[in-house]
Amino acid sequence: MTLYSKKDIVQQARNLAKMISETEEVDFFKRAEAQINENDKVSTIVNQIKALQKQAVNLKHYEKHEALKQVEAKIDALQEELEEIPVIQEFRDSQMEVNDLLQLVAHTISNQVTNEIITSTGGDLLKGETGSKVKHSNNSCSL
Repeated sequence: MTLYSKKDIVQQARNLAKMISETEEVDFFKRAEAQINENDKVSTIVNQIKALQKQAVNLKHYEKHEALKQVEAKIDALQEELEEIPVIQEFRDSQMEVNDLLQLVAHTISNQVTNEIITSTGGDLLKGETGSKVKHSNNSCSL
């Protein structure tokens, strides 16, 4: 059995990160983000939302509840308008695709490490038990 250092593992993680950053999903994400940054309508709405959010913070601080409700309603309306812009929808979809890929990789690594531990200790993959658990469960009475 080969023993790897943390440094070796981190280097492999960097290699994997580079591979992920060169996938179709990440490429689409980059293009969608660039389109958003170049879209004047999106920039205008985002700036309006930011200004209203600052107002909301001030109104909340000074306990201006009715004015705060009005500003929050304006923010919600602008956010809905923003979400209806096709490039925003494409960007959100691409974010989800990239997140799904990252979760798949993390899940795969976690499962594989667990499986390697089980098999390397002579355990039972189907039961999800390590070798020491299997060995000790055969020698003990059941409860």
